[in-house]
Amino acid sequence: MFYSIARGIVRALIWLLNGNTHYENKDALPDGAYVLVGPHRTWWDPILFALAGAPRKFMFMAKEELFHNPILRWILVHANGFPVNRAHPGPSAIKTPVKKLRQGNLSLIMFPSGSRYSNELKGGAVLIAKMARVPLVPAVYQGPVRFRDLLLRKRITIRFGAPIEIPAGKLTDETQKALGEQMQAAFDQLDVEINPNFKYVANDKKYEEEKEHGQV
Repeated sequence: MFYSIARGIVRALIWLLNGNTHYENKDALPDGAYVLVGPHRTWWDPILFALAGAPRKFMFMAKEELFHNPILRWILVHANGFPVNRAHPGPSAIKTPVKKLRQGNLSLIMFPSGSRYSNELKGGAVLIAKMARVPLVPAVYQGPVRFRDLLLRKRITIRFGAPIEIPAGKLTDETQKALGEQMQAAFDQLDVEINPNFKYVANDKKYEEEKEHGQV
């Protein structure tokens, strides 16, 4: 109930703040659970991914420090967030989403590159999808990367790609590498489909902040 109400409120806020949001190729989304993956370009792209994927509900990982605040912890838990130690993820970072994905009620939003400024695709999304027996669904965000540009009502586009099925059998290093390359190729193709001239330019101030804190 909280998730549905919060999603409605956030949708209204996005409309008031921007009002120029477009979701493309939603027909590609599977009927069942999946892992939604994309490059991390702004702090609000996971919110827009969740709105774009409605009516399906999503869960997401959040750094465990956010759960130290009791009020924020209550909000995160009821919004289907679960804590992860970013320095030492531990088994729960895999087991928790796998269990919930297998139940079929929630999908998972993940950014395989981790940081907003990294192009390195990590294997966590592939492993979770493999263990949960669900596909990966690529998606990209194109739009403002600075909040002030968001308020200028510049166009925002979320575009989904075709599901990537995880092959049967042992998940080898070669398989993970191939799937990582397939994900990156899907992201690149989606960007071209939205805008052939698109080039992501990070918010330099935010980049320096994350670099200083070892998050890049």
